[in-house]
Amino acid sequence: MNDLLQPLIQKIKAADLGWQQHAREHLDSLTKPLGSLGRLEELAAMMVAIQQTKRPKIERKAVYVFAADHGITEEGVSAYPKEVTRQMVLNFLHGGAAINVIARKAEAQVIVVDVGVDGDLADQEGLVHRKVRRGTCNMLHGPAMSEAELDAALQIGIDLAGSANKQGIDLLAVGEMGIGNTTAASAIVSALTGAVPFDVTGAGAGLGQEAVRHKARVIEAVLKKHELSPPTVADALYILRCVGGLEIAAITGMILASASLRIACVIDGFISTAAAALAYSLQPKVRDYLFAGHQSEEPGHRLLLEMMGLMPLLKLNMRLGEGTGAVLAFGLIEVAVNIFNEMATFSQASVSGAI
Repeated sequence: MNDLLQPLIQKIKAADLGWQQHAREHLDSLTKPLGSLGRLEELAAMMVAIQQTKRPKIERKAVYVFAADHGITEEGVSAYPKEVTRQMVLNFLHGGAAINVIARKAEAQVIVVDVGVDGDLADQEGLVHRKVRRGTCNMLHGPAMSEAELDAALQIGIDLAGSANKQGIDLLAVGEMGIGNTTAASAIVSALTGAVPFDVTGAGAGLGQEAVRHKARVIEAVLKKHELSPPTVADALYILRCVGGLEIAAITGMILASASLRIACVIDGFISTAAAALAYSLQPKVRDYLFAGHQSEEPGHRLLLEMMGLMPLLKLNMRLGEGTGAVLAFGLIEVAVNIFNEMATFSQASVSGAI
């Protein structure tokens, strides 16, 4: 474990059993059959345990969209050119992307972070400028990033979690933008779970079948290059440095830091879940602070959710990223909190309980 993460990881505590018990007792006292609201009751109990309060609240919401490029795009693994990363960042800033539309409806702030876009965005207002470098190295030929670059990217997520805490953000989501990042995420899945690349590699932004097979062969070669071929089990930070992305590292840092600050975090699709799985490998207690917004169409996503024991709130056959699925799930979590706080108990409503 490196010096940057060690104190953070030690600070993360498992969900408090006392608060969970309080939440269950209160939910059982509400005017409904026991457990009849299903997973909504689980969501409410999680928020009580995370915030450690008898009246959980969601007053401020934000989605952090981390953007970075990937050197592996040189190997023809994406349906789109890398220039799209920069172009989509501009689209986010102008409010025209799917995440902007969904976040407006959810009344959530969209915070766009340049972690490693291979393009000049220095003059863009409203962008969080934290570029570590202009994209990762081509991981087929060497590690995606140096140890110093990895630490810098992790620190970005840690810093932004601290900023969210100071701003009073009660519920945050992590999303991303980066052409080529499903290749990195697929490599992470294989390295973490032992699954072969051909089983966890999907179409990404829209590859055809032969292109997907080529992508899987590239990932297979990448894993062999870094001695991560299944069933090898390696340290999570080594995996992240060798085959990850700058945005994935930043999300990993944010997930760890938000858990240490007891902030609920909703993970999005395949990429952010790969980051969550790395954080989970470093400190399994982060699971108590995570909600899985949805399950995407990428085949590796399901394996990562199963690895962490997380059940997605939605399954809409999405494969977009950006934090879209996570922010769509905000409404369910908010409804769960409102039910906990606003429903009458049997005694308050003078309703007879079960016999």
